[in-house]
Amino acid sequence: MPAALTWATALPLVFMAVMGLSLMIYVVLDGYDLGVGLLLPFAADAEKDVMVSSIGPFWDANETWLVLGIGVLLVAFPFAHGVVLSALYLPVTVMLVGLTLRGVSFDFRVKARDEHKKAWNRAFFTGSLMAAMAQGWMLGSYLTAFSYSGVSLAFSLGIALTLPTAYAMLGAAWLIMKTGDELRLKAVGWARAVLWPMGVALVGISVATPIVSPNVFDKWFALPQLLGLLPIPLACGAAFFAILHVISKPKVVAAGYGWIVFASTVLIFLMAFLGLAYSIYPYVVLDRLTVWQAASSTEALVVIGIGVAITLPAILGYTFFMYRVFWGRAETLSYGASMRTAPAEGGT
Repeated sequence: MPAALTWATALPLVFMAVMGLSLMIYVVLDGYDLGVGLLLPFAADAEKDVMVSSIGPFWDANETWLVLGIGVLLVAFPFAHGVVLSALYLPVTVMLVGLTLRGVSFDFRVKARDEHKKAWNRAFFTGSLMAAMAQGWMLGSYLTAFSYSGVSLAFSLGIALTLPTAYAMLGAAWLIMKTGDELRLKAVGWARAVLWPMGVALVGISVATPIVSPNVFDKWFALPQLLGLLPIPLACGAAFFAILHVISKPKVVAAGYGWIVFASTVLIFLMAFLGLAYSIYPYVVLDRLTVWQAASSTEALVVIGIGVAITLPAILGYTFFMYRVFWGRAETLSYGASMRTAPAEGGT
């Protein structure tokens, strides 16, 4: 880290913060709609329509944050962008295919005839699973500095297999807030089913990460840093048991406190993200490129900063406005007259 903080050394930190903020918001917002997609096979047909409706106004805008985060990586940290996307070419491709499949399925499942709707529901689930597992693999590869040893590959595979449980928990929490009656009760049951697997997965990742990365071990388990970092696991533990308390008491959910489940799950994600940010700082590529080594020139960052200063508030404002307008209990999604209910031309 540079000894003195100057304009040239501060700008890369600002862009690192913008990129981190964008990816954190993406994981939370797109995480719940990926989770809804993962839970889709466990619902009745009529409930599937309500589940998709609950994310209908939001899902494509949620992905804007991914575009912003990757865009900042590309223009502000071009050296890291080349390393990261070269190493993650295959999982990025899988993720993009999954997100595309979700987008296509989202529209076609509503317009399709009844005999095709089940296929589009399966495609929506498949796309959600592909995106979730690809993101888990990318996170594991990133934390192991893109190493291809057996331990590193096993670590990446473990996160790829367990991250969907965390997204499913977010999705269930979202449905508890946005739906009612039988579907809300089902969502509570889904939350009970995935809560402990999510907790075990997060603890496993937290324990394994310092093992696969000596630098992370040194940053977490040295004094006095260890004492200062205790609020992160304590907050996660408190949020976990708050979720457990609420979903164990259906009357509490029915009384309107289901939002606690979602808020507590988001808190766990935020604490995990803060712990990750602390673990990797000051690197953009762990153990290889620091934020200053990977950054564009100061002149380029100033020009890029003008664009970000316009774009970031616009996206924040649009996101806030969208959630404010479309907040409320979800109902069955409809795009006007459905093709599957309209008679064929000239028919009866």
